[in-house]
Amino acid sequence: MLRLSSNETTLDICPEVAGSIWRFVHQGRDIMRPTADGTTDALMTASFPLVPYCNRIRNGEFAFEGKKVRLSPNLGNGHPHPLHGQGWRQVWQVIETSATRAVLSYVHDADEWPWAYEAVLVYELRPAGLRAYLSVKNLSRNTMPAGLGFHPYFNRTRQTRLKAVTTGIWRADDDCLPVSWHAGVLRKDWSQGDLVDHEVAIDHCYTGFGGRAEIFEGERSVLTLRASPDCKWMHVFAPLDHLDFFCVEPVNHMPDPFNQPNSGLKCLKAGETSMVWMDIAVN
Repeated sequence: MLRLSSNETTLDICPEVAGSIWRFVHQGRDIMRPTADGTTDALMTASFPLVPYCNRIRNGEFAFEGKKVRLSPNLGNGHPHPLHGQGWRQVWQVIETSATRAVLSYVHDADEWPWAYEAVLVYELRPAGLRAYLSVKNLSRNTMPAGLGFHPYFNRTRQTRLKAVTTGIWRADDDCLPVSWHAGVLRKDWSQGDLVDHEVAIDHCYTGFGGRAEIFEGERSVLTLRASPDCKWMHVFAPLDHLDFFCVEPVNHMPDPFNQPNSGLKCLKAGETSMVWMDIAVN
């Protein structure tokens, strides 16, 4: 476990569980959902990186530049659609540390994902906030499709509200895969700071994300999330069986990107790198 510290702010990082954020505390208050002792699954941490793609790929099947690829399921519970790439299921190596900064790396050798790559994750702690960088470099000779994002979990009550500018929402099927796009508002008007609490589970991708999301408790703003300009998609996950958290995920492409036009997925030539960043500022 690594601990970064700046004034009244601390950040605990666990390299062995996906390079995840374990706990983020400011003035004695948990800014993100804290991780329970003994956790071994990144899904139960405070945040983890998404690389080299975000969300699900339908049945793990796609073709890229004439090459057919088949990925194995990685969620469990019989879910057939692999998600979030490889980085969230791997141990990350510590490259560099200081009192307020940590650099971690994960190197992937080509396997069923037939491209080699290196992902680098940087955490920089500020007096009242955090900046995280995530990059991926194509180590293969052939062009590699690549997507990046962050999966932070935030605390949630019945009064929690989310405010963010978006242009539309992808309706999803029962497997949380996109089926049709709806322009403007559907159920939740995040632009007005809507309540996260809802009568059905929310697990949707929103388009045209303006790069800024603000979280409120009632009328009080508690934190602001900002993301790099190419994170034009925001995925919101608010389950019904866990009412104490929700996720606001800045990502640079939509779910099931190989099966949708203009999905945002990058194409990296040999040696090329893609990078995204996320800021979390305590208000």
